[in-house]
Amino acid sequence: MATRLQARRLDGIDHNPWVECTKMASEYDAVNLGQGFPDFPPPDFALQAFQLALSSDFMLNQYTKAFVIIIEPFFDCYEPMTLMAGGHPVFVTLKPSPTQDGELDSASNWQLDPTELASKFTSRTKALILNTPNNPVGKVFSKAELELVANLCQQHDVICITDEVYQWLVYDGYQHTSIASLPGMWERTLTIGSAGKSFSATGWKVGWVLGPDSLVKHLRTVHQNSIYHCPTQGQAAVAQSFQHEQLHFGQPSSYFVQFPQAMQRCRDHMIRSLQSVGLKPVIPQGSYFFIADISDFKKKMPDLPGDEDEPYDRRFVKWMIKNKGLAAIPASIFYSRPHQKHFDHYIRFCFVKDESTLQAMDEKLQKWKEELRP
Repeated sequence: MATRLQARRLDGIDHNPWVECTKMASEYDAVNLGQGFPDFPPPDFALQAFQLALSSDFMLNQYTKAFVIIIEPFFDCYEPMTLMAGGHPVFVTLKPSPTQDGELDSASNWQLDPTELASKFTSRTKALILNTPNNPVGKVFSKAELELVANLCQQHDVICITDEVYQWLVYDGYQHTSIASLPGMWERTLTIGSAGKSFSATGWKVGWVLGPDSLVKHLRTVHQNSIYHCPTQGQAAVAQSFQHEQLHFGQPSSYFVQFPQAMQRCRDHMIRSLQSVGLKPVIPQGSYFFIADISDFKKKMPDLPGDEDEPYDRRFVKWMIKNKGLAAIPASIFYSRPHQKHFDHYIRFCFVKDESTLQAMDEKLQKWKEELRP
């Protein structure tokens, strides 16, 4: 009998659609609108802080299954991370409300069913993972929605792990609220932030977690015995960037004011452009991303090449890369396997892109639009 080398908890999580889509985008010289990275540099003050950190002496030397509720769609690392930790993921789905004919959907219409959410909590539930603003939909959870989650977490003595890496990227006057700020939630919440998302420096890989010491001390133990640390210069540059922002906070000169304004313009540009070929964007309230409805394409050309059990959005993305020169990410990868077939008519776009990328996108879409003419 052959020896099993891989732990069973890893089954099914080794396939990486990111690698597949990125490879195809490169092979077909496609405009990459799928991955969530800015293709423009961080602000000058952040770059200067990093250069200063590199040239300074910043300590250059060194020495039983828990049930976890995951709100879907979710950033696709949440499920494998839960499994790797020996946990059991339990999924609850944001569901879109119907829209009027001809109206674009909005991320604000994607909501939790309070009864369904409550039904997911049991005596075995130990944690809930929340992401606001959400990737991939761009939903910003309202205070009322957060209070619903908070009440259930307190009622069932559940820890809330909240991914708020897009907290500064909120549009159209919406407000981001951290669930840890609600009564009774600080002591049971871990709030995760990202310098990469805050300062458009996703390659720096510097982040943080806020919470009570009773919870954070366990993270320190895991961190010290796995990653251990990230480069000190990056941490120093982030600290200096925050000091810079503190001087400008809430003012028109603040990067956290200017950046979302600029990205809202990019968002609106991309939404208008994609509509020209029949894609139907769901307008995001926040984050780097939005999803677009491809239901009309699914009706017109349902038999795109691909494996028999391959979700339609994955086949569509491959078709779009090969034939239209545009890359996106299939939205079904952000769902648990049983629910992927119900949401395989959406694809995700990243609009945090440079003007030259948006122009290249427009050129591809113009050719596509011309091909649609009778």
